[in-house]
Amino acid sequence: MEDSLIIQDFLNYLQFEKRFSPHTAKCYGVDLLQFGEFLTRRGDGGAEMHGHDDGLGSHDSGTATAVAAHPKVGIDQLLASVDVNAVRSYLVVLNEKQYSKATIARKLATLRSFYKFLVKRNRVSSNPVVGIRTPKQEKRLPRFLEYEQIKLLLETPPSDTWLGARDRAIMETLYSTGMRVSEVVAINLDDVDFLGEVVHIRGKGKKERICPISSSVLQIVQHYMEFRNKRAQLNGNFDAKVLFVNKHGKRLSTRSVRRKMDKYLKMAGLDPAISPHTLRHSFATHMLNRGADLRSVQELLGHQSLSTTQIYTHLTTGKIKEVYSAAHPRENDPPKSEN
Repeated sequence: MEDSLIIQDFLNYLQFEKRFSPHTAKCYGVDLLQFGEFLTRRGDGGAEMHGHDDGLGSHDSGTATAVAAHPKVGIDQLLASVDVNAVRSYLVVLNEKQYSKATIARKLATLRSFYKFLVKRNRVSSNPVVGIRTPKQEKRLPRFLEYEQIKLLLETPPSDTWLGARDRAIMETLYSTGMRVSEVVAINLDDVDFLGEVVHIRGKGKKERICPISSSVLQIVQHYMEFRNKRAQLNGNFDAKVLFVNKHGKRLSTRSVRRKMDKYLKMAGLDPAISPHTLRHSFATHMLNRGADLRSVQELLGHQSLSTTQIYTHLTTGKIKEVYSAAHPRENDPPKSEN
């Protein structure tokens, strides 16, 4: 990203002014570098780029060196001179490469934000993406677990070992609060108020919120902490402030939580496609099924927009219809014969 000053300025803006996470900013950077290579190759006479040499395959695997392959090309000048036709040509290539609609929509959103930033900074006179519509997305309802499945999963880890106690406490916390996995692994000891039965959460964009946590879950967390504190006494390198630690006494990673949950899904005989985020979806769905209002669930989940939370109403409406149908048979159903 050092090859483009305006891309780096944009990423700094995302991180330090918009307070995006480094990971999210990096994803924006990868999208922009891919677009930069498209512009570079297009300028070299490869406007259609139908063949293998289109430069669109390397960045999604995590590399960010495309622009460096053309050091003599003024990438900033190319980015600043983009018009609507260049963006449309880019979308054609993405479609030809069979990128999903969701991926194309994300890349288009990146360009829209980038050029909006350049307009504000007087780097360009107009946003070339304004007149381009985002591809219509297929609505995908979030998956959730039934109460019985949740209970089976949460009771799978052994409670008589420190790793089992830890993993049970993590999954219980995920489900009972609706936290993201990244938020759970970020919890420190002083974030949990055992008397007030609340937990302090540091969410996306460095936004913070307070979420209630039940006394029964806190008891499970305390059970794990008994193991944790004993191990801390034997380990001089133990991170004293972190709640959920690995076997070395350091903060757990989100990937580790996923691996642990995969193990328990297999042990419980549940679908291995279930992820830790499914517990968050389950929390939201079950809250609404129990009569919680949408605004409260929005606050608990840390959603910035209510529209993000509204997707769960499709799930709960379906459940309500099932209950209604069971209680009120259809009028055109044949009447039961009396014997």
